[in-house]
Amino acid sequence: METGSEIFYGSIPVFRGFTRLMDPALYAPLPDDWTVGVADIVESTKAIAAQRYKAVNMAGASVIASVTNALDGREFPFVFGGDGASFAVAPADLDRTREALAATARWVRDDLDLVMRVALVPVAAIRAAGVDVRVARFGPSANLSYAMFSGGGLAFADAAMKRGEFAVDPAQPDTQPDLSGLSCRFEEMASARGVILSVLVVPAKGADAAAFRKAIEDIVVRVERSPEAGRPVPAGGPPLRFPPQGIDYEARAKRRGGSLALRRLLVLGVALWAHALFRFGITVGKFVPKRYLQQVVENSDFRKYDDGLRMILDCTPELAAELEQRLAASAAQGVVRYGLHRQDAAMMTCFTPSAMRSDHVHFIDGARGGYATAATALKGAT
Repeated sequence: METGSEIFYGSIPVFRGFTRLMDPALYAPLPDDWTVGVADIVESTKAIAAQRYKAVNMAGASVIASVTNALDGREFPFVFGGDGASFAVAPADLDRTREALAATARWVRDDLDLVMRVALVPVAAIRAAGVDVRVARFGPSANLSYAMFSGGGLAFADAAMKRGEFAVDPAQPDTQPDLSGLSCRFEEMASARGVILSVLVVPAKGADAAAFRKAIEDIVVRVERSPEAGRPVPAGGPPLRFPPQGIDYEARAKRRGGSLALRRLLVLGVALWAHALFRFGITVGKFVPKRYLQQVVENSDFRKYDDGLRMILDCTPELAAELEQRLAASAAQGVVRYGLHRQDAAMMTCFTPSAMRSDHVHFIDGARGGYATAATALKGAT
């Protein structure tokens, strides 16, 4: 029987309207007995410089996929960060989560040739440091909701992880996490307005909370109400080609199927079948390609808040310049630190446990560095 702590996340009301994201009344404190998980790729900027964008994003999304599958698909709060992820779990789920993370770190090392560091930080330890973890649920569509985090606790956990604290070591070699549903078959999405802009805005050290809230709200309202900016996913869904670019990564994510070469063939066969369904609009049982693509658009995770604002926008160069000017002014006043990165396309990594359900998740990042590059460009008072 689930305790009050374990049903905590499902009890939080879902809010609509992204402009409300800074309302503190929307955020509920995590229970003291919960644990925050954080993961990122070490030296992700080097991997991105080597044009390994898909591998970095696949690694970040694999954290969410492996934990979700380990918890039998139960809902828990998480956020995708491009080269990593953050989340929180109830005490009853901690052991399975730790095993999933250890296996994921091993898989990322063995199959993606990247190094992932992982930490599990008790909420009690975060609060003992004088910060908090509060969570809200934002509904971008009627299909699903995403978590938003505030309070400074994720930033604390991330910094602790980078110091080597609360670490989860990789599992033994050849340990494979359950990454069922993780894929990246869609092609890059070229900007329709001129620029794909990666936006990262965090509070400056010692910033006034009210001033930071106003700075974020001003940016979000400007973007939300402007025809010069929008989601980077085309209205008809992302482009599909055959063979898709992400076949190798998807094959490596499969737990079964024999050798890697055989798994590639199996994934290629499924991708060909799916490509035919989408191209010719063939309905199979309850699966309707047009409806699925509409859900992909609606479910795209291109804006979020996790102790800072993250957005991947398709916008005009003029609006990109205006946003930079606004953020520079806020940084000069000691309110924010910000990082922006301009590129010509966005990319998508998908987590679809079941194509028959409407709550499949699609993580968006810039296709030429995205959030990771924006993070290296953070400007403002520290």
